[in-house]
Amino acid sequence: MDNLNVKQHFRPDEGPLIDQIQDWLETVRDQYRPILTWFLNPRQRYILTTMVNQDDQIKVAFNGGFANAEMQRALIFPDYYQPQDSDFELQLLTIDYPRKFAELHHRQIMGSLLSSGIDRNVFGDILVHDQDWQVIVDTKMVTYIQGQVTQVGKIHISFLPQAMSAVIQSQSDWEELSTTVVSLRLDAIVATAFNYSRNRAKLVIEHGLVRVNWQEVSRPDFTVAIFDQLSVRHAGRVQLQAVNGYNKKQKIRISLGIIHA
Repeated sequence: MDNLNVKQHFRPDEGPLIDQIQDWLETVRDQYRPILTWFLNPRQRYILTTMVNQDDQIKVAFNGGFANAEMQRALIFPDYYQPQDSDFELQLLTIDYPRKFAELHHRQIMGSLLSSGIDRNVFGDILVHDQDWQVIVDTKMVTYIQGQVTQVGKIHISFLPQAMSAVIQSQSDWEELSTTVVSLRLDAIVATAFNYSRNRAKLVIEHGLVRVNWQEVSRPDFTVAIFDQLSVRHAGRVQLQAVNGYNKKQKIRISLGIIHA
């Protein structure tokens, strides 16, 4: 399947990702060796899997450090190859901070990493249990992160490497909802997931309070696709997990995963 045909099945803004995936696949075919990607979100992994499935001689495996990680690296490889955990080049970092006198929050840790010039695609999930915080990163970024990120807000921190076996086993908080919508517009999905009126959902989006796959989207008519992950400030997160056709009233049957704030 050529790029033009592939792109017809996805959104225009996903074109650059499709081009990059095609480059990865061509490298695997031509050089007959594995390619390791950066961290991919669920939507990106869906697109990659769709394209890999067009070639019987190429396979893909994902690893984010623990089962059901939201952000995972992909290893694209010829069918002869047997992937190992070490191929994914993951490092677990524990955040050391004065926990008796300070409290950390997910958004602060994320903000500190990003404001230090670190791309979102070189680190994976940020995990917490009680007051213990961890982040999974590309092994090549460990020294840079340790040197550049020494504070979260006004709290002094340090990142300590740990064996991957010490990763916090995150419990899934996703609640499943099977419902119907009149369209896959962003405002329709937000309204349905959080029991908002359509007008309230539209205003929340236009005020910049909604992100899709970690990018702010301010268009209520933006079309949500399979495995898109939405974050709605003060409400929670939602993922479109399946589109199951139409009912007799021509509404779209969908399955959502929802985490309430």
